[in-house]
Amino acid sequence: MPTPLIEFPADDADRALRFWKGVLGADLSPRPDGAGSGWVFEDGAMRLGVHERGRGPGDTASLPYFGVTDLAATLVRVQELGGSVVHPGERWAICRDSEGTPFALEHLSA
Repeated sequence: MPTPLIEFPADDADRALRFWKGVLGADLSPRPDGAGSGWVFEDGAMRLGVHERGRGPGDTASLPYFGVTDLAATLVRVQELGGSVVHPGERWAICRDSEGTPFALEHLSA
């Protein structure tokens, strides 16, 4: 399984980018086209993302993104196992586990 992406919403993006660089040495760069808005850092051992806080389901707290090869099938399993799908999508989806904790699933290219 690839390293999960942990995404943090930020009220002040510059402040958040300085914080994560200072704490973890993570020099976040703008996301590439088609990867959503915000900044990301990846080094093989860690995947860290920051985006401007909005009003969406991933904007209240940090959110781990787990990579899956079949997003549609995994969303079905989430629901079968007592979780819920908050925001479905083609490339990623926001869910809640059986205990109500939010997480995200990211479609991995084959």
